[in-house]
Formats: sequence, C-alpha cells, structure tokens
Amino acid sequence: MPKSEDKVYSVTAITRLIKYTLEESFPSTWVEGEVSNYIHHTSGHRYLTLKDDNASLKVTLWRSAGQYLKFEPENGMKIRAFGDVSVYEKQGQYQLNAKRLVPVGVGELEVAFRQLYEKLSGEGLFDDSRKKQLPPYPLKVGIVTSPTGAAIRDIMQIAARRNNIIEILIYPAQVQGKGAEITIAAGIEYFNGREDIDVIITGRGGGSLEDLWSFNEEIVVRAIAASRIPVVSAVGHEIDTTLSDLAADLRAPTPSAAAELVFWSKGELGRNIRSYYREMNRSLGMIFRESRETLEYLMGRPVYRRPEALVSEKMQRFDAAVRLMEGAGKNILEKARNDLSLFLSRLEALSPLAVLRRGYAVVRKKTDGITIGSVKYLKTGDAVTLDFADGSAGAEINGINPKEQEK
Repeated sequence: MPKSEDKVYSVTAITRLIKYTLEESFPSTWVEGEVSNYIHHTSGHRYLTLKDDNASLKVTLWRSAGQYLKFEPENGMKIRAFGDVSVYEKQGQYQLNAKRLVPVGVGELEVAFRQLYEKLSGEGLFDDSRKKQLPPYPLKVGIVTSPTGAAIRDIMQIAARRNNIIEILIYPAQVQGKGAEITIAAGIEYFNGREDIDVIITGRGGGSLEDLWSFNEEIVVRAIAASRIPVVSAVGHEIDTTLSDLAADLRAPTPSAAAELVFWSKGELGRNIRSYYREMNRSLGMIFRESRETLEYLMGRPVYRRPEALVSEKMQRFDAAVRLMEGAGKNILEKARNDLSLFLSRLEALSPLAVLRRGYAVVRKKTDGITIGSVKYLKTGDAVTLDFADGSAGAEINGINPKEQEK
C-alpha cells in the first residue's frame, strides 16, 4: 500500500506526464526503418509501422500532410520519416506524427514515377492502339505552356519561319511548382471544348525531374489520354521522358522539334505542288504521245483506209445467212407438215369412229351403260343399246349363241 505522503497518479495523469516529457525531449526528428502494416484509410490518413531488427514504431501521417506525398509507401520499403514523437493517450502508446516521408536508396520522385506508371499502364493509357494520327495540314494549333517561357518562344519562331498562315492559340499555363498540373490539364480540356482546334502541343523546356514533375501528375496524363484532339507532348530535352510523353499521340524531344513536326512548311508544300505539276505534265505528255501513235497505227490499217469494203463484205455475209435461214426454215416447216399429216392418218385409223363407219356397232347395257365385250355378260331379255357411227338404236336380247372354244 502507498504511504499517505506518496503521490498517486491517475492513468490519464501519468500518461499525459509521459506524453509531455517525450514531446519535450524529442523535437522533430528523422527516423529510418522498414514499412509494415501500411494502411491508407478512406479518411485520407495513413498509418504504418517502422521497424528494424530489434524494435518497431507506430507512425501516423495525417491527411493534411499526406496530400503532398509524391509516392505511396509499400510494405517492405525502407523509408525515412520526419516528424514529432507523441503519445496516443487512449492506448498509452507512443508514436511518430510524420510530416514527411522519403524512400531510402532512391528518390521520392523516382518511386512516384514508377508507381504511377504501373497504375496507368495497367489501365492501357500508354497503349499504341490509342494513339491518333496528326492531321497533315493543320490550320489552327492550340498550345498549353507558359506564355513567358523559352518553349513558347522557340515554337513561335519556328512557326513563323515554316508557315505564318497557321493560327496559334496559347493557353497560359503554369508549368512548374504547386498547382501547375491543374492549369495544364485545364488547358487541354479547354481546347477539347472547341471545334476549331486541329492539334494541341503541351510542354516546356528542360529541367530537373522536380522541374518537370507537373507533366508526371495523374491529372495531366489522364487529360492527355482523354483528349479527342491529337496531342503532341514536348517536355524537356531528349534525355527526359515524362508520363505525358507516353500518353501523348506523339512525343517530341523538345518544343522546337514539336513545332517542326506540327507546323507544315508552306515553302515545302509549294515545291511539292510544283514538282507534282511537272510530273503530271510529263505523264500526260507521255500518254498523249502513246495515244497518238496508237491512233496513227490504227488509221494505217486497211479497214480504216477502205471502211466501205468491210461494210459491203459484212452485208454480203448477212444476206447469205438470211437466205440460208429462210431455206432451212422452209425445209423444217415442210417436214413438220408431212409428219403432222402422217400422224393424223394414223390417229384416224385407230379412231373407234372409223371402225363404226365400217359397219360395226358398240353394244351397251341399257340399265347401266356398261359396254358389253362378250356374250357371257348377256342373258335373254336384256335391254341393250347399239351405238353406230351415225346414231344409236335400242334392242332386246332374245337368244344367246356362245361360240364354241377351239380345241
């Protein structure tokens, strides 16, 4: 039991005392370790544990500080966290309230570049199948860049030299620093809202990875990928590659190169037209000469020298053919007439009427009209009808004399 003179602390009081002592003893400091148990909460706060071989430390990165984080921590990644040591009173647990996180062994931006590349590449934003062809002769070009930078000066100089009839519209964008990515994306979306823009150029001059980082931001890359108008990315020098370059329909190594690709040369077009004109004249002249030679050859043939002879010969052949057809037609008609007469004669000989005209008659029972072909179908007293060639007569059977069968 504590003595009456001993001071007794409540849990809250001792915890607050420890909290005050720790926070006073440890000003903002860097702590290095391996990330584990990483959680990015829906609230925007991030929670993780930093550990080494012998200990671990809880780390909290509040949303207000996390919004400036360029990369996303991953379990197993070695990082350094800068912040204040504090005590979470409810659980009596000390932790580090981080203000900044940086990876160890590789730059923060390099990690952020890799992570965003993997994410957007997985969505197909860099696929070649999505790339659009640039129009060969654009008449209005939209440029998203700083109106005071070296990039726009280079573009304007080359445009003036190559073709001064192309209309240029500049969307003034911030190309470096906080919020630059918002203005770049807004410029691309603005030109997509117009119906008269043929090509969009976006970019800036060279610089460090930090200087060019706006063109690696997700909002810019998605705006380029979603553009219905072909986009040329012209960021930095040849050695620099941004995610905007990968998403664009065409990547130019420099703003000057972008201008050379987009602004077609009026002089070169004129030279091409003149060359086409000369080639067309040469081809037409060759066709004309060949056609004239063919015509002269044909006109030199006998059929064209005495065309009436060809016509007379054809008429003679036609007359002969007509006579032949007429003769053949008469022969065919005469043969058909003879065949028909013979057929009718045969038909007449087979006619029952011809038999009746020779003195024969057809006997039928009067009761049912059935033709009688044998005396066996008759009996004395049957009434019959006799059909002659010129009429019929009724009769009654008064006797039957069957013919004896020959042995």
